[in-house]
Amino acid sequence: MDKNQIREDIREGRTALGIELGSTRIKAVLIGTDHSPIASGSHEWENRFENHIWTYSLEDIWSGLQDSYANLAAEVKELYGETLTSIGVIGISAMMHGYMVFDRAGELLVPFRTWRNTITGEAAAKLTELFQYNIPQRWSIAHLYQAILNGEEHVKDIDYMITLEGYVHWQLTGRKVLGIGDVAGMFPVDIQTKDFDRKRMAQFDELVADRHYPWKLADILPKSLLAGEDAGALTEQGARLLDPSGNLRAGIPLCPPEGDAGTGMAATNSVAVRTGNVSAGTSVFAMVVLEKELEHVYPQIDLVTTPSGDMVAMVHCNNCTSDLNAWINLFEELMQTMGAPVDKNSLYGTLYNKALEGNADCGGLLAYNYFSGEHVTGFDEGRPLFVRMPDSRFNLANFMRTNLYTSLGALKTGMDILTKQEHVKVDTLMGHGGLFKTKGVGQRILAAAMGTTVSVMETAGEGGAWGVALLAAYRKNCEEGESLEQYLAEKVFGGNKGSLMDPVAADVEGFETFMKRYTEGLAIERAAVEHMR
Repeated sequence: MDKNQIREDIREGRTALGIELGSTRIKAVLIGTDHSPIASGSHEWENRFENHIWTYSLEDIWSGLQDSYANLAAEVKELYGETLTSIGVIGISAMMHGYMVFDRAGELLVPFRTWRNTITGEAAAKLTELFQYNIPQRWSIAHLYQAILNGEEHVKDIDYMITLEGYVHWQLTGRKVLGIGDVAGMFPVDIQTKDFDRKRMAQFDELVADRHYPWKLADILPKSLLAGEDAGALTEQGARLLDPSGNLRAGIPLCPPEGDAGTGMAATNSVAVRTGNVSAGTSVFAMVVLEKELEHVYPQIDLVTTPSGDMVAMVHCNNCTSDLNAWINLFEELMQTMGAPVDKNSLYGTLYNKALEGNADCGGLLAYNYFSGEHVTGFDEGRPLFVRMPDSRFNLANFMRTNLYTSLGALKTGMDILTKQEHVKVDTLMGHGGLFKTKGVGQRILAAAMGTTVSVMETAGEGGAWGVALLAAYRKNCEEGESLEQYLAEKVFGGNKGSLMDPVAADVEGFETFMKRYTEGLAIERAAVEHMR
């Protein structure tokens, strides 16, 4: 669109705003009537490890949201000369899962426990056995039951339990709702009713009946909503929370808040059966829309849904690019020390492309990127680790290739269960997130790891913020009976499948060799966890 059309969209409130609270960045993306980004703003933040809990404070959340929105509004003013006062529709997304619980007065009872914590192993195992349904450690119900098993005093005072994006949405609108994609990250869903599984809720209530809490599970959970449904509107208080300047008006409709899994599906047009997507940033997850339910229960595989409620198999790994980024930062520090500072994006691009010059099997090198625990491979804690034999081919290309491979090592471990044991078919995987910003590199590595065609679109770097903006646009603009799959395919992507890359046979073979070394070397990682204290 030209600038005049964009200005008119802004003035007339025909835009859609998506805000996603990611692990290291809060990003806001404004899109026009053609669904393309027209402005963005961001805020960098980091989780804290306090009292053995990975957390963000409420102050972190709101100051970050306000800064991200303010940066977006400033860009709108700079690019188009318009003060942002009205938006057509808003969507909120965030890291899925985790544990935020509030009392009747709306006060947070304990610090936010994020998806990154691996402190609920006992609860997750017991609930998986009870439900005969995989309950990952990061799910809200695992955190709740672990708190119960721990005898934590706050549990009796819980009035509401929600995830991060549901919390933000609640504060902006007053509505206690959540999109079904992250509903499925709190508690198992009934794929027929598109809601929390009532039978398993009754099982949980019976399990904890001897504790005599004043609530039942249904009392403290949000209402489940599907993509396109009414999720309320921005209140006066919500408008001031988001935009303390006072420019933003109340009354703007919001779409159901969704987790980063659902927004990733929207951003990559992978909500149809036999499509899948991989979101690779601080954490990494892959999702495949299933033709049928899995035959068995696997602790490495989550069953979640698309924003419309279709069943999805998900492999979620806590660690992806954090260790890779740490090495890039080290190289940046070296360049600065040498008096030759370099642009960070250029440094990433140079080192990523250097990796493609390395041996397909990484020359015998091995690394683990475990900043935190990794449930897929059975770790409650992690230790970043780089290992080599005296005769390994240790050079920069192999070093970088190893760090790229290991960023997908845990993911491949889980995906192999789907493809090799359950024989799930995937026609194409869509990649998005920071790993794919350097053109062709992350895409090629993922194609090698998964052994399938990988598509990356130009919007890959926009990630979930753009995805939730699309869900917001669907909420406002969809026609009666128009499915999300139809809306995305016809009105957003228009047949655009992105840049396709087939796996290179030598890369696939090399990745398999690396994975044999990776699997056998897990004992080294375990020794590091046990002895590095």
